[in-house]
Amino acid sequence: MPRSDRKQRELKQREALIIETARQQLLEVGYLDLSMDRIAERTEYSKGTMYQHFSCKEEILVAMLIESGRKVGELLERGSTFPGKPRERIAAMALGYGLFMRLNPDHFKAELLVQNESIRGKASAFMRKQLDGVEQHNIDTVSGVVRDGIAQGHLTPKQGLASEQITFGLWSGAFGAYVLMSSEINLAAMGIADARKATWDNMHALLDGFGWHPLTSQLDYGNVRARVLNEIYPQESKRAGLA
Repeated sequence: MPRSDRKQRELKQREALIIETARQQLLEVGYLDLSMDRIAERTEYSKGTMYQHFSCKEEILVAMLIESGRKVGELLERGSTFPGKPRERIAAMALGYGLFMRLNPDHFKAELLVQNESIRGKASAFMRKQLDGVEQHNIDTVSGVVRDGIAQGHLTPKQGLASEQITFGLWSGAFGAYVLMSSEINLAAMGIADARKATWDNMHALLDGFGWHPLTSQLDYGNVRARVLNEIYPQESKRAGLA
């Protein structure tokens, strides 16, 4: 392997370790007590080495969000290729998002702690642009399938709803559900025995409400779910204990 390639690989490995260490430290001590000194001590790198990669802790946290966003994006893209109608592809992407949450709970918990403009604002313009690009890409992936549903006549948006608004409805519903699942709220006491199943059922109720065909009365989405897990996410399903 050429020396330059080996050097780049080592740099990426070091950067990945810094990001993962920052994530764990964030969950342990919180944003205010997180510092470059703490991260350097845990990674056993010098502060000088740390500053070769990131100018401040906020840069690391934005890099953390970029990493998580790319992981989500890869699963969404795979779900969008499911060989079915657009609504089935939406269901596939929802399952991919759910698998990310199951397999990477620390990513989501850490993300909730740093989703504010003050943190982003302290990162470089380059890092902010990267994060904006990753987030927009993921939104566009979902919106593209929504637009396919409209173009193919399976969905007629009511009252002038744009595809982006439908995407927002799906996104906010799933995101909010996982916020509650990651909280200390006793969902079982509220009558929610299986929060993930409730999230799946609520998504389909929303899509039925939009009038997006095939409706749940027209297609067995339980079978679609089984196919998606087997055909699109076999390794992730196995790791999550769903295979």
